[in-house]
Order: sequence, then C-alpha cells, then structure tokens
Amino acid sequence: MGLSWLLAPKRLIILAGIICGVVAAMLVEWGNPANMGICAACFQRDVAGGLGLHRAGAVQYLRPEIMGFVLGAFASSFAFREFRPRGGSSPLVRFLLGGFVMIGALVFLGCPVRALLRLAGGDLNGITALAGIIFGVILGIFFLKRGFNLGRSYKIESLAGWVMPALMFGVLLLAIFTPSFIFESEKGPGSLHPALGISLAAGLGVGFLAQRTRLCFVGGWRDLVLIRDTYLFSGIAAFFLAALVANLVLGNVHWGFEGQPIAHDNHLWNFFSMTLVGLGATLLGGCPLRQMILSGEGDNDAGVTFLGLIVGAAVAHNFLLPSSAAGPSDWGPIAVIVGLAFAVGVGLIMRDRG
Repeated sequence: MGLSWLLAPKRLIILAGIICGVVAAMLVEWGNPANMGICAACFQRDVAGGLGLHRAGAVQYLRPEIMGFVLGAFASSFAFREFRPRGGSSPLVRFLLGGFVMIGALVFLGCPVRALLRLAGGDLNGITALAGIIFGVILGIFFLKRGFNLGRSYKIESLAGWVMPALMFGVLLLAIFTPSFIFESEKGPGSLHPALGISLAAGLGVGFLAQRTRLCFVGGWRDLVLIRDTYLFSGIAAFFLAALVANLVLGNVHWGFEGQPIAHDNHLWNFFSMTLVGLGATLLGGCPLRQMILSGEGDNDAGVTFLGLIVGAAVAHNFLLPSSAAGPSDWGPIAVIVGLAFAVGVGLIMRDRG
C-alpha cells in the first residue's frame, strides 16, 4: 500500500473530510467563534458586512477563509486541468435561490457545515437542522425525478472564468490592507478570528481539498437518498467524526439544547429554515461551500449563486431577518416561508418536459 492507495477517490475524500474537520475544530481554538470553525453562510455574511453591504456591527469582517476557499479551488482546478469556464444556466433564478438559501441559513444561524459543527460541539439543535436539510433534499429529489432542470451550462470565454478568483483576490487585498472604507467588528462574532495568515491558509487548504474531492454537505445526502451512493456522504461523515473527536480532545463539547453559542433552540424554525437550505442547495446542485468551490473552477453559474448568497446576507440583516440567541426574529420565519414557496415554484415550473 503506497501513496496511490491512499489517494484513491473514496479514501481521499475520507482523508479530506478528516483534515477539514480537524481544521474546523482548530480554527475555533485559534480564535473563530465557538462551533463556527467553518461556516460558509456566516463567513459570507461577515464579508458582506465588511464591505458595508449591511451595517450589523457585530458581524463585519472580511474573513480570509472565504477568499481562500475560492482561490484554493482555483489553484487545484488549474493544477489538475479542471479549470473549465462555463455558464448560462438560469443565472437570475440561481441568484435568487442563493439569496433565499442564505436567509434560511441565517434564521438557523449556520449553513450545512455549521449544522454538523454545532452538533460536534454538543449543540443538539444540530439534529433538528440536519433533519430539515434531509427533508429539503428529499423535496429536491422529488423535483429532480420529475425532470427539474435549470438549463444547460455552456462553454464561455476563458477570461470570464477568471472573474471570481480575481474578485476574491481583490477582496483579499482589502482584508490585508484594510482601507478606511472597510468595516471590522469591535465586538460580537465578527471580532473573533485567528490571525489573517492562519485563516487564509485554512481556507486555501479546505478549498483545494474540496475541489479535488467534490466535497458537498448537501450533495452527500442527495446522492445517498437518490442513488444510494456513499462517496460524498463518506466525506461528510469523516468531517463530523473528526470534528467531534478534536472537540472532545480540546474540551470544546458541551451537550444540550439551551445556551449554546450563537444559536437558538426554536426547533420548528430550525427545521424549516434548513429545509429551505436543503431544498435550495439541491436545486442549485450544491451547498454554499460547494458553490464557492465551483466558482473557483470557472463556473459562472456558481459565481452568480455565490453573489446571491452575499446579497442575501445583506438583505437579511438590512431587513432584520436573522435569528438571535432569543430565537427567530419577527420577519425571519415569513422570509423562510416566502423562500420555500419560491423554491417549490422553481422546482415545479423549471423542468424538462421532453
């Protein structure tokens, strides 16, 4: 057994899941908020705040992990000749779905990655969230079986594929030099982070591994239910177990539903908000993390979805939609219902009738 045995696809995704799970646990130890070593939605929200797209002072920071995810995926795809600029598949619908996925994530207070990390940190509300994700995936599979299709992507000019990596490099420069127009939280979750170099290195590594393995925290559930394929799910399971073991070693596991960090225990809206995330991500073809990875490969459709997630975070905070430790806001559940209606409508209408 040599290196080729270890790098076989099924073993590589398990190894990637283990590495990413440990990195997520260590990022908390190095400074990220509790149970938030990696959270695509939360970090995108902080980036939106750092750019001034919303003015929620507690969640404003240009998190280098986000730029690292895209640039790591770009480096991996370029190195392995998988950088393929493409686009043209219902961009406006993808943008809006991305926005609603973000709203669902902020009502729960976490993306599918953080749902696992919250559970790995002892937050049992992650169980309700995972149930919601799986239910949303099952709804999405129903539409897939009925011929749901957002349309074909086409090969586009190579330069267009460089846009999102170049944009993320520009945002990284803003994070490094922090000009006066960039916002940074002085308290709250946005003020908690490791040194920039540590965050960037973690993001680059996760982005590289996620691109090589196609790691997806919604796609794994989809493939398991739809075609009984365990490839992607094995990465999810390895990630969770590695994060749990690392948290146990570090003493960062505190079991319970109440009083968990940056969380609430309203089970009803934890379930339905993550149903929206699971359904939206299934229709989009990947979770928020996966969309960033695809955008690094030159996928402009994923890039549009990524921008939809960023704008969704800004809209959510500007219209007081995110939850707090006290529970869902007055308007958050209504936005989730609207998002579910939109996603179901897209699933019913946009299908191949051939």
